Amino acid sequence: MGTQAVSIARAALLGAGLLLSAWLAPLEAQRASGVAPAWTRGAVCYEVFVRSFYDSNGDGIGDLNGLIEKLDYIAQLGASCIWLMPVAASPSYHGYDVSDYYKVEPAYGTNDDFKRLVAAAHRRGIVVLVDMVLNHSSSEHPYFQAALHDTTSPYRAWYRFAPQPLGKGPWGGEAWRRSPVRDEYYYGVFWSGMPDLNYETPAVREEAKKIATFWLREMDVDGFRLDAVPYVVEEGSCLAGCPGTHAFLREYAAHLRGVKPNAYTVGEVWAGIDAMLPYYPDQLTSYFGFELSDSLLSTVRTGAAAGLLTGFLRLQDTLPAYRWSPFLTNHDQTRTLTALGGEVARARLAATLLLTLPGLPFIYYGEEIGMTGNKPDPRLRTPMQWSPRPGAGFTSGKPWEAPQPDSLTTNVAVEDRDPKSLLNLYRQLLHLRRQNEALATGKLIALSTSSAQVAGYLRRAGEHAVLVVANLGGAPASGFSLGSRDSVLPPGRYTPRNLLGGSQAATLQVGADGRIREYVPAAAIGSRESLVLELRRAGR
Repeated sequence: MGTQAVSIARAALLGAGLLLSAWLAPLEAQRASGVAPAWTRGAVCYEVFVRSFYDSNGDGIGDLNGLIEKLDYIAQLGASCIWLMPVAASPSYHGYDVSDYYKVEPAYGTNDDFKRLVAAAHRRGIVVLVDMVLNHSSSEHPYFQAALHDTTSPYRAWYRFAPQPLGKGPWGGEAWRRSPVRDEYYYGVFWSGMPDLNYETPAVREEAKKIATFWLREMDVDGFRLDAVPYVVEEGSCLAGCPGTHAFLREYAAHLRGVKPNAYTVGEVWAGIDAMLPYYPDQLTSYFGFELSDSLLSTVRTGAAAGLLTGFLRLQDTLPAYRWSPFLTNHDQTRTLTALGGEVARARLAATLLLTLPGLPFIYYGEEIGMTGNKPDPRLRTPMQWSPRPGAGFTSGKPWEAPQPDSLTTNVAVEDRDPKSLLNLYRQLLHLRRQNEALATGKLIALSTSSAQVAGYLRRAGEHAVLVVANLGGAPASGFSLGSRDSVLPPGRYTPRNLLGGSQAATLQVGADGRIREYVPAAAIGSRESLVLELRRAGR
């Protein structure tokens, strides 16, 4: 074959390969996305700090047996899964510096207690995710102690040591920590008590997979929340989101699927959507939507609807809903009610928005009763407020951390009796999300509104549709209308039913083009009030 013919043949093969790759790419992405686990339909996950949830033995520290006692509360709330902050042995109150990955923190109980917890949760249809801390171990872990004291130890390669600091950390602060043993430094991006593991060492990667296998098989968990995943692998001057991190997460996720095919993983990438998307499609299952949290809280704080749906629509167009997780706040952030100026009306509005929008939402324990809290971190993680008693009904002893000052008035017992409480609103919304097809699986459709303080959107799944109208402002909204640029509903006459109870809305007439035009759902909506309207078409 002549040179020209060879070139033409090579070009043809290359072109065919590119076409094949372009054709296969969406299929590969779909394969990597997988099929949504059945439990994720309409699901909400509940974040629990075991130390602060319920103390069963009066020592002032929440424990696994206490959590077992309160599983019915979580089930009645309507949560489909629980995420447990670290439960492995640790010298710190928070547990994010693990000293033994194969042993439950003794203050919480035993490995057998944990197995009983998982079995009890599964009997109630609740999935169990546990925090997995991959980036670093405790400085008290035997492996780090061996590396620190013996330069010939094989565990030296499990951590990063240097004679001098090799620059600043990813946020510009100090990350190289002086050794207490000799004149050298080790890398610990978060704290001297949390030395980073070196994932360029194959044995470290294998140990991480062995630990995951233990929790999936021996402890029967359903998956993991993975802490601080952008920082797992450092490569030269790259300290966050490096290619090696993505490569390891692919390797790790493939291993999890091999051990338990439906294992669910949700990662902490504390950044906007642009920084989050490179962690898909074939790494972890899901990631927290920090940008979504910002937009939800900002919208409720400012009373302006602009920007509320932008991130939700972008993620919806990119990924299945079970693969991204919106939330309001978590254990590292000012609690929701505090962030919203202590206004329960705003907290109700934030909850309604979060739980009627797509994604797989997470709520932080106590958020459902309006617990407050601000930095320092222990004050974000105070004992759950169960009843108006000393110790907030959390313990019969002295609590490890003092409850918030409002625990006598803000607690489960008081709110349980009040049908209009924040707690009962959360219960209503969580159950609606599971029962109503549009809220469980429906596509989000943004609507235009004639008022800057009113947000309006549809959730639609086939013939099922729910319209959400929220007045974000501090004054009643009247005289506003809703509309759509495109066809959003089958033509016909729709009778709205208010799923949250209360006043009903006006009939909606949708023309032949399927558009909503100048629809006025109500003469007025009160300050920071919402309508969640199931739309039923006449003759359906």
